[in-house]
Amino acid sequence: MSDLVLGLLVLGMLLFAGVLVYNRLQERAAQRAFASSHSDALLAEAPAARHEPTLHKVEPPQLALPDRRVDYVIEVRLPHPGVLEGWSSVEHRFARRVMLVPGENDRTWHAALQLVSRAGVVSEAELIEFRSAVETLGAKAGAMVSAPEMRTTLEAARELDKICADSDIQVALHVIGQGIEPPPDGQPFQVVRREDGVTLVLDVAVTPELGRSYEGMARTGRALAASHGARLVDDRGNALDDRALASIGAQLEAVRQRLAGHGIETGSPLARRLFS
Repeated sequence: MSDLVLGLLVLGMLLFAGVLVYNRLQERAAQRAFASSHSDALLAEAPAARHEPTLHKVEPPQLALPDRRVDYVIEVRLPHPGVLEGWSSVEHRFARRVMLVPGENDRTWHAALQLVSRAGVVSEAELIEFRSAVETLGAKAGAMVSAPEMRTTLEAARELDKICADSDIQVALHVIGQGIEPPPDGQPFQVVRREDGVTLVLDVAVTPELGRSYEGMARTGRALAASHGARLVDDRGNALDDRALASIGAQLEAVRQRLAGHGIETGSPLARRLFS
C-alpha cells in the first residue's frame, strides 16, 4: 500500500473520530441546556403539597338566638317555603338590636327585637314601630303573624333591667409603683396603664368562670406589687391584703349567684347580650 493511500486512510479515521467527538460534545451541550438551573414554567419542581385541614374537634360558635326573657319575638308563618322579603329595612332601622332566625320549618321565621341592654329598656314607641314593621312585611308576603302582648313584655323587661343594673359591676385593682410592666395579653381581665402604675379591671357580668378569673386577677396584682415594691390598693387608695381580696371575691360570688338565679350565667351569650 502506497504512502498516499495510507495517508488517506489515516486522515479518514481522524475525520471520523472528530465527527464522533463533535457529536458527543453537541449531545452533552444539549443536555446541559435542557438541565438549566432556570425553572421551566411547566416542568418546574412542584411546590410542597398542600395539606388538607386536619379534623380537630372544634366547638361550633355559639350563635345568638332569640330569648323571650330578653327579646320581643314575633312568629311569621309564610304561605310557602322561602324568606321574609324586606327584612333588611328593619335591620337598617334597628341595627344590631334585631335578628331574624328560621323557625321549626322552612315556612316559619322568628323576628326578634332585643328589649334590654346596658342602654336600658327600649321605649314603648320603638316596640310599636318594630311590631308594625314586621306585621307590614308579613302582610305583603301573605303570612300569618303572631306577636306577644306588648305591655306584659315591657313590664318583664323592666324588671330584668333592674336586676341587671344591680349586678352591673366592675372590679378594679390598682398597682401603684414605678416601672411596672403590665402582664401579657390573653388575661380574663383588662389592663389599663396609668402614670403611677397599672389598673386591673374585671367586668363581672361578661366574665366567664368568674371566681377563677377574679382569683387570677388578684394573684397577678399581688405578684406585680411584690416584684416592683409597689402597693395594691382599691379605688379609694386603701391597701388590699389577702383578707380584703377574699372579701371582694365573696361579694362577686354573691353577684354571680344572683344572676344565675335568674338564668343568667356570667360570661354566657345571654349575659354578653344583656350587658352589651
